[in-house]
Amino acid sequence: MDKKLKIPIFPLDKVILFPETNLPLNIFEEQYIEMIDYAFSKNKLIGMVQNKNDSELYNVGCVGKITSFNETDDGRYIVNLLGKSIFTITKEIKSDYKFRIVESVFTYSESLYEKKINIDLNKKKLLSNRYQEFLIYNNSKIELDFVDKISSSDLIKFIAMTSPFSKEDKQMLLETYSLDKLLENIFTLFDYYMNIDKNNTSIN
Repeated sequence: MDKKLKIPIFPLDKVILFPETNLPLNIFEEQYIEMIDYAFSKNKLIGMVQNKNDSELYNVGCVGKITSFNETDDGRYIVNLLGKSIFTITKEIKSDYKFRIVESVFTYSESLYEKKINIDLNKKKLLSNRYQEFLIYNNSKIELDFVDKISSSDLIKFIAMTSPFSKEDKQMLLETYSLDKLLENIFTLFDYYMNIDKNNTSIN
């Protein structure tokens, strides 16, 4: 993959992708069906990025490669993206397509998230417990039977991707650029969100 590349983008709020993680997508809108067809005609790459506002995108996202594809009877595309690299948008490309295309620079030089970290079993257990506690606060539930089977690094990225944080906080996590710091920021956000929730409850 070149360091500078034109890629179609899929803007989704509160959805981030990290290198070496998987993101399943259910594609049903016409413009994004066209985007998937375009990606297959090129290099199977799609850039995941969040909207900053109605028309402006965040500048940093993650490119993923389509690794599986199924078309349903009602015309939807079920795909899986494997995260490849963090990218920075340099400019948007004008085109006649219904989806957006950008020119991006891939930040290989910073080796984003490539360094694996291993946390001790007690801290890993604490992380999964805090995650479960946070999900309960948000009336969400994810089965965590897999926790013991995945690496500390994968667990940290999974929690960053799936936790119901704001899009601003999701973007902050995506741009943290260090697994050690990412872990620290996740714990900080758990404390922040749950303290806000407790304070709101006490006021009511």
